[in-house]
Amino acid sequence: MKKNIVNVYRDFLKDRVRKEIDFSQTDQCRGIKEPPIQKEYSFEQKIIKLPEKEEWNSVKDTSIRSAIQSRQSHRNYKDKPLKLDELAFLLWSTQGIRKKTDSGRVLRTVPSAGNRHSFETYLLIFNVSGLEQGIYRYLPLENSIVLEDNAENLSNCITNSSLGQSFLAKSAVVFVWTVIPYRMEWRYDIAAHRVIAMDVGHVCQNLYLACEAIDSGTCGVAAFDQDSMDNLVSVDGSDEFVIYMAPVGKVT
Repeated sequence: MKKNIVNVYRDFLKDRVRKEIDFSQTDQCRGIKEPPIQKEYSFEQKIIKLPEKEEWNSVKDTSIRSAIQSRQSHRNYKDKPLKLDELAFLLWSTQGIRKKTDSGRVLRTVPSAGNRHSFETYLLIFNVSGLEQGIYRYLPLENSIVLEDNAENLSNCITNSSLGQSFLAKSAVVFVWTVIPYRMEWRYDIAAHRVIAMDVGHVCQNLYLACEAIDSGTCGVAAFDQDSMDNLVSVDGSDEFVIYMAPVGKVT
């Protein structure tokens, strides 16, 4: 019985599902309007404009060879704040916009199947210069972040929601990526779910490499209490849910 279950889950990694789908019947091919590339927000919320690229004075030039060579997981962080321009650089590196196309779509700094980009980036801010502690969300179209929740006892909340991984609460910021599956399903139906898992790996690897340019470190975290994490960032757990996260803090 156990072996049969393992084989079923292994099939998720295979692309045989593509032969089972009638792609002429996807929502895209049926002419249904595609979902927005960014969640809405209220103008009554607190919006913080991020520094533009020419203002990233704290980001040093780092060769790609050096970044790949030095990249590793870090779970111990210094009690030093991240600067706002450093945070802006990390957000751009992981979900930022390189170019807007004539069709109204955007090209980002990470690859995504069909350019669908199904993720939202939430930030658990602990120690970033100029920002109060709380839960924020990245707005790549505006190069801004929006305050979602002041979140009292945030350290305890993330420790409990991550199954006791207390090192997350000692970071300067925890990147929490949620997925909105329909953004990918709109084009690929049930074949979407396999490529979503690939895409989030691209995002986190960019974070690892970008951290090398600001003397910081990160550690991808895939083990957490699903319902608790979804509740923490106030998503419904069905149409949007947490898929991956990574703390960032100073290491040198």
